Amino acid sequence: MARMHSRRRGSSGSDRPTADEPPEWSDVDAEAIEERVVELAEEGHDPSQIGLKLRDEGVQGTPIPDVKLATGRKVTGILEAHDAAPDLPEDLRNLMERAVRLRDHMDENPGDAQNKRALQNTESKIRRLVDY
Repeated sequence: MARMHSRRRGSSGSDRPTADEPPEWSDVDAEAIEERVVELAEEGHDPSQIGLKLRDEGVQGTPIPDVKLATGRKVTGILEAHDAAPDLPEDLRNLMERAVRLRDHMDENPGDAQNKRALQNTESKIRRLVDY
């Protein structure tokens, strides 16, 4: 199946192995993880950045490979429970920032046909995503 806004086909990648419980070496308390998630959100990190930081740096020196397995809730669920969730979903906000950058570029370079199309595609994605 082809991608929606390119001529390339989709590339298959390996799936993460399914797991029902966190690994034994990652034995951090769920409350400590939630506190760290809220702390990172207050510092201005996005939910995806929070997941990366927990994976790489961890909590109390122990990496957290999967927040949902360790706490039972996703990062955004934890943020909503602590009233620290962002106003807009992260994917929609990123697309809007891209559209603003492209529109600024188009104001300076009105003859750039490739980025005109990229702006149209980005705005189309935004319109489709708003429904959800």
